[in-house]
Amino acid sequence: MLPENITAIVTRNETWSGKAASEPYEVGWAKEAILFVRALKAPVGAVARAWIEISPDGMHWIPEGTTVDMPVQKDGLAAARVAHFGNWLRLAAEFDNGSSCAVLVTLHLKA
Repeated sequence: MLPENITAIVTRNETWSGKAASEPYEVGWAKEAILFVRALKAPVGAVARAWIEISPDGMHWIPEGTTVDMPVQKDGLAAARVAHFGNWLRLAAEFDNGSSCAVLVTLHLKA
């Protein structure tokens, strides 16, 4: 039997600033997940910190504990791996005033 896997684009060409988050994705069937974030343009201002959030219902969120620095240059990549996440995942970030980044966030899941 072949392993089941999927790639989902959860944020496409959005400019994140202030408090931002990807679209939530239902992942209860998967055993492992990797979230990739790519800077589509050169980031503006200070490098932001992002983190994985989990949810029981896709509406109420708490930090899972995994953090990642956002990319520092155009086409730069950052990634976060998680293996215990319940049913819903998303990536969240907070930017300083005047800082922003146009992002592509993809979620890669494997059963």
